[in-house]
Amino acid sequence: MAAPRSKPFPWFAVPLLLLALSAPARAEPERLDTIRDVVVRLHRCWKPPPLSRANPIDITVVVSFNREGGILGHPRITYESEQASDNDRVQYRIAVMETLQRCTPLPFTEGLGGAVAGRPFAIPFKTRKSPPRTEEKRAWLSPKIL
Repeated sequence: MAAPRSKPFPWFAVPLLLLALSAPARAEPERLDTIRDVVVRLHRCWKPPPLSRANPIDITVVVSFNREGGILGHPRITYESEQASDNDRVQYRIAVMETLQRCTPLPFTEGLGGAVAGRPFAIPFKTRKSPPRTEEKRAWLSPKIL
């Protein structure tokens, strides 16, 4: 008489279980709990226009959010670099608005959502390199070998 065969179910379940455990869990996006977290998140989403379309400028937008992290009202551009051409301004305004569309609604914690709802944020986006700090030459501090 032939020995009874083992049931195949456990053999199929083990690889499926291992596959399910090894797959990365889809975590909920990190909740923002501070104003610094909000600014950092927006800067991560920032994509300035390529140099072929616009020269680098600095731009600041004022935007308000509701409790759920969505944009409240209309964002306003409050600062643009002085030397920017009209084309540069348009390209950077488009990039700022695309950033806001791409990143919102922001995942606020309940506490942060209640604290910032309706309050304006001034978010600077800096793409120009700041000029190097000048070093003051001080004759009385420089070592001289006589």
